[in-house]
Amino acid sequence: MPDNNQQHIAVIGSGGAAMAAALKAAERGARVTLVERGVIGGTCVNTGCVPSKMLIRTANIAHLRGSSAFDEGLSAHRTVVNRQQLLQQQRELIDELRESKYESILRNHKNITVITGEASFVNGQQLNLKLNNGKQQIIDFDRAFIGTGARPAEPLIEGLRQTPYLTSASALELTKIPASLIVIGAGYVGLELAQAFARLGSKVTVVARSSLLSDHDPEIADALKTALCDEGIQVLTETQASHIDFVKNEFVLQTNAGELRAEQLLVATGRVPNTEILNLSAIGVEMDSGAIVVNDQLETTVPTIYAAGDCTQQPEFVYVAAAAGTRAAINMTGGATTLNLRTMPTVMFTDPQVATVGLSESNATAQGIAVDVRSLALSHVPRALVNFNTRGFIKMVAEQESGRLLGVQVVADEAGELIQTAVMAMRANMTVQEIGQELFPYLTMVEGLKLCAQTFTKDIKQLSCCAG
Repeated sequence: MPDNNQQHIAVIGSGGAAMAAALKAAERGARVTLVERGVIGGTCVNTGCVPSKMLIRTANIAHLRGSSAFDEGLSAHRTVVNRQQLLQQQRELIDELRESKYESILRNHKNITVITGEASFVNGQQLNLKLNNGKQQIIDFDRAFIGTGARPAEPLIEGLRQTPYLTSASALELTKIPASLIVIGAGYVGLELAQAFARLGSKVTVVARSSLLSDHDPEIADALKTALCDEGIQVLTETQASHIDFVKNEFVLQTNAGELRAEQLLVATGRVPNTEILNLSAIGVEMDSGAIVVNDQLETTVPTIYAAGDCTQQPEFVYVAAAAGTRAAINMTGGATTLNLRTMPTVMFTDPQVATVGLSESNATAQGIAVDVRSLALSHVPRALVNFNTRGFIKMVAEQESGRLLGVQVVADEAGELIQTAVMAMRANMTVQEIGQELFPYLTMVEGLKLCAQTFTKDIKQLSCCAG
């Protein structure tokens, strides 16, 4: 029998934000009812991070076997792709992670009850559940948490809806690698998958409405475009499709750059919050274009209801969702904490990778901050030279008066492994002068941060290989 004095928290969803909220709330003594209408685990494990990074890694290995900077001394050979076997391996990994990291944890937790069904709010203290078995149920709660995530957006292009186009989820389930692929969208998802399919044998065209990664430093877009074009990917910027047909098993796009044709079409133009069936507006929860508006304590405009993750206006990263879910649970159970995104890292898993933290030069200028900026070509980083891979750069933005590090942008091999050091430096309020004086292990990519920091006061060309 439930303890009537035990706080009852309803959690809607089972992805990164919802799982974190449910586990933390239960850890803090609450009784949790978790409602999931579909597959346990949300986007990341089922249709997002896990399968996409596996595909990217597979494509990277295929690429290196076929071509590398060391081909004068190492034999290369054309890779034969067994897509069916790779897909089976992908599905087995997803099933294993879903069971070990989600289903078994929920199944064995004495303070969490899982209900399969669709939830909508009656008011700020009740949920109406349409159960998957056809029945309905009303449950009362003290607090509720919404972690329903988001789904791929469908742009308004004439004819698109009548075609069997791919989303990021369905592209990862393709049973064969297409001979040709058009990708509409030039953000993280579109570019990661474009390069992966190209490396696995597709002839790929990327269609970008403006530039690549239009919300990033232009230097990043330029470096990435060069890298993609060098691999044979056609990149069309300032290009929009006006009409799409599917004729004789071929997609036909009419664009301002001319007609484009391909066997498959991937649309990766952003995501839409999964909030429309929750009845939120009717009970007074403020929304912004479908996204739930939350304050710095993850509370909605209805004091008993909290939210986090891709269904809110927060940045769409699973680690942000999980961190926000945990903090929401603390606040729902009597605590008081906030999520500080000042040092939030981002990583795009193309090759070279793109990683950022903090302010770009344009961000800082827009905020009226006087800054000093340095950009270090990877040709000055010994590890990049040894790897015969000097594509990219490291860029640092520092406060002009104090030298305090405000942001870092990196385009480099394994930039995602490097960026966390910059995160920790920013959290410690380090100056670029202090970073330049730190000990960094020689012949590592992360040493590039030290070298870039030293360029604020020194001429990098006058330094020896491992100058202190």
